[in-house]
Amino acid sequence: MRKFVVLSAAMMVLTACQSEDNTAMDAEPAVRGLRTVLVEAQESTTIRRFPSVLQPAEVTTLSFEVGGKLGPVDLKVGQVVQEGQLLASIDPKSLEIQVESSEAAVAQAQATAENALANLERQKELFDKKVTTRSNLDAAQTTANTSAASLQQAKKQLENAKENLGKADLRSTIDGIVNSVLVEPFSVVAVGTPVATLYRSDGYEISLSVSYDVVQRLAVGKQATVRLADSPDIVLKGMVSELGSRADTVSSFPIVVELTETNPALKAGMAVEVAIEFTVPRGQGYLLPLTVLPLYGTINENSSATEPASTQVYIYNPETQTVGLREITIAGVRENRVIVIDGLEAGERVASAGVSFLRDGQKVKLLPDSK
Repeated sequence: MRKFVVLSAAMMVLTACQSEDNTAMDAEPAVRGLRTVLVEAQESTTIRRFPSVLQPAEVTTLSFEVGGKLGPVDLKVGQVVQEGQLLASIDPKSLEIQVESSEAAVAQAQATAENALANLERQKELFDKKVTTRSNLDAAQTTANTSAASLQQAKKQLENAKENLGKADLRSTIDGIVNSVLVEPFSVVAVGTPVATLYRSDGYEISLSVSYDVVQRLAVGKQATVRLADSPDIVLKGMVSELGSRADTVSSFPIVVELTETNPALKAGMAVEVAIEFTVPRGQGYLLPLTVLPLYGTINENSSATEPASTQVYIYNPETQTVGLREITIAGVRENRVIVIDGLEAGERVASAGVSFLRDGQKVKLLPDSK
C-alpha cells in the first residue's frame, strides 16, 4: 500500500512538470522595444578631419655678421621680443682695436699722400725750369697717385671697422617670440653662426599629409577650420596655402593650412584638428546618427572622399512590425552623423538603439519616443 502511494505521488509530480513545460513552450517570445530615427534630414557636404600640430608660419634665424666671443645671453624659449630689442652682444674689445688700428693707418696714409703730393709739386716746378727730367716727374706723379689710392683704401678699412663695431650687437628684426636659443653664453661664434630663431605671434600654419583622393579635391585657397585640442571651444578660420605634388610616403601627400585669424591662446606646438569640407559625391544624402551602425558591422576600409563606403542597417517595417537588414552606402561623416547616399528612402525608419542585439526578421515594438 505504501509503494502505491509513493508511485502515485511521483506520477502527479511528473504530470505537473510536463504541464508547466507545455505552458512555457506555448508562451510567445518577448517582443523587443525598438527606437528608430526617421529618414528625412539631408546634407550636401561632408567633413574630413585631420589631427596635426600648430607651427609658426615663418621662422627667422638670427646670426652675427662678425665673429668673436659672446657676452651674457639672457634669452628663453617663448620669450616675447620687440623689433630692435637687444638679444646678444659680442665682446667689442677686439673690434675696438681694429677701429684704432684703422684710424692709425688712415693717419699714416694721409701723411704719405701729403708728402707725395708736395714732392709732385716740386718736381713740376723743377721740370718747368728744366732742372729735372721727365722721368723724375713721372715717378713723382706715380707715387702721388699710389699714396692717394692707399689713403682711400685706409679710409675704407676704417669705415668697415666702425661698421663691424656696430654689428657687435644682435637685435631682433621682428616683433615675435623666441623659438629656440642655439648658443651658450661666453662662447666663441663665427660669422653666420645661428644664435636664435624667432617667429611672429600672428602667423601660424599646420602641415599635414592626406591621401591621393583628398589632395585631388583640394586647391590653394580652399577654406578650412582649425580647432584647438586643448581648448575645443576655440575654432579659427584657415585656408589651404600649399599643396605637395609629390608624396612624402606611399600615397601620402603634404599640404599646408594657413590660419587666417589668430587668438591670444595660440602657442606653437599645440595639438589641433583641421576640418575641411567636401561635397557629397552624389549631390546629397540623408543624415543618420552613428548609433544606427551595428557594432559587428564594418565599413569598407577602401572608402574615401571619392569612393563611398558600404555597411548595413536595420529598417523597421510597420506592416509586419519587424526589422530587416539592408545594405546602404555612406559618403562620409558630419558632426557625429553619417551621410547615406544610397539604400534609403525618405519616410523610412532606421533602428537607432541596441541594433547589435537585433536580427533580421525579428519582431519588434516601436517605442513612442522614436524620432
